[in-house]
Amino acid sequence: MKTGRRTVAVATLVGALGLSVLNAPVAQAADTGITVSDIVINKGKPIVVGTTKTVEPPISFNIALPSGYSTSDPSRYDAYPFLYRGAIKTAADTGENFIQPGSYTCYETDSKHARCEGDLYIDPHPSQEHVDSNSDATTWKVGVSLRLWKADGGLKTGELETRSATSQLKRAAKVTTNATPEPVAVGKPITVTGKLTRANWSTKRYDAYSGRTVSLQFRAKGTDTYKTVKKVTTSSTGGLKTTVTASVDGYYRWVYYGNSTTGVATSAADYVEVR
Repeated sequence: MKTGRRTVAVATLVGALGLSVLNAPVAQAADTGITVSDIVINKGKPIVVGTTKTVEPPISFNIALPSGYSTSDPSRYDAYPFLYRGAIKTAADTGENFIQPGSYTCYETDSKHARCEGDLYIDPHPSQEHVDSNSDATTWKVGVSLRLWKADGGLKTGELETRSATSQLKRAAKVTTNATPEPVAVGKPITVTGKLTRANWSTKRYDAYSGRTVSLQFRAKGTDTYKTVKKVTTSSTGGLKTTVTASVDGYYRWVYYGNSTTGVATSAADYVEVR
């Protein structure tokens, strides 16, 4: 349950207009006196992005305001964390290698402090510059945008701050499973095939992922737990193929556990009846 009066809700404008509105003012850099702390991005987990679907990882952070400013007047300040690569000012000014919140809401804890929650906005569409190269599957740095506004609405001062925290972006992977024959006689071989692919952010397609170790798992009918029965390396086309001996009815699936640039992938299960 959230406590405290809601003090500000921000919906970030996406694209060039949003960047000009939200980021250009920081060119007048000076100490704002705003403190942003306890930043948590995607609950500390890697962020996995595919080729078409927008991803909105959760963020949370605390803000503390300087003398002369109050959470009761949210029009006089704004502060939010973002992800970037390269030089912080270049990323914020151009929008390249820059990922900001899609929206966030702050809840007042007292006149100087608020707790904020929201989401980052990552769109793999070619018109955006969030993940337009496979080199973006790496460690991103965390920065903070801080601004104070005058009573007449003009900018008083703004700044960008770096943080030691980081967040990992990974390319999404997919894997398929097909087990045959169905049904099968007890003691006969079952052939399990599949294919592992991963997102190519440059082409916006899923390409074969070769040379990867993938686990074949089985869950007997009437049970809840999958167990690894074999490990197989993908072919040059991302293909998977192995055989197992039929014993009881159950479900087969492939699981790829990911790596530093690629997310975890689990296939849909294929049920095989054993007679």
